Amino acid sequence: MDILVVCLTAFFASLLTLFSGFGLGTLLMPVVALFFPLEVAIATTAIVHLSNNLMKLLLLGKHAVMKHIIKFGLPATLFAFIGAYLLIALGDFNSPINYQFSGYQGTTSYINLVIGGVILFFVSLELSPKFANLRFAERWLPYGGALSGFFGGLSGHQGAFRSMFLVKSNLDKKQFIGTGVVIAVLVDVARLLVYGVSFSSHSVKVDWMLVTLASLCAFIGVYFGSKFIEKITINIIKSLISVLLVLISFLILMGLI
Repeated sequence: MDILVVCLTAFFASLLTLFSGFGLGTLLMPVVALFFPLEVAIATTAIVHLSNNLMKLLLLGKHAVMKHIIKFGLPATLFAFIGAYLLIALGDFNSPINYQFSGYQGTTSYINLVIGGVILFFVSLELSPKFANLRFAERWLPYGGALSGFFGGLSGHQGAFRSMFLVKSNLDKKQFIGTGVVIAVLVDVARLLVYGVSFSSHSVKVDWMLVTLASLCAFIGVYFGSKFIEKITINIIKSLISVLLVLISFLILMGLI
């Protein structure tokens, strides 16, 4: 059941991300977290995310602009390590947090509070017209890279800040996509190095069959999405996704996921 649900989510998430505004990791990670601990879910999603980006890299990486990779990508890579280390530290901090809400007594954790809060934060950003219209001059690229990389390492939410800072960099469409893909790969590799070292030391195992099948489904989702819904924005679906992500974030915050 976990393989079926995760693979279907990977397929529809990669298809929907072409027009929904949300990234593959944003949609996939909460579903994987239904079956695995949060830190394992984030790492599993990172592997699927990386494999998906490697496919895009082969197609569009040649259009990347080195100047922007240096200005934005290097700080993003550095801060991805920091974000990933923070995630591991939160996972190792096992003190439970007890709470009571309307007669319900529950238990959550620091990692649940942080990741649930981050999901809520990025959903609100995606839905905010002010955020969508924010643009920063090229001199702010290193700071944008640091923000994007940190949240990429912590929870996988790297795309929103990356797009916001790169969009005013005088890149054409292919350069914008190619540069973004190269930076996303750098961040994914950095955080996976941290996750891998931590998981090895803690004898935590990733379900590689699940990762392989989810990656394959994500590839298929990209293919069908580009064929049938390219360049289409459907606000109803975006709103539905937002509601589901808000619900999932509250379940994570409450320790139910």
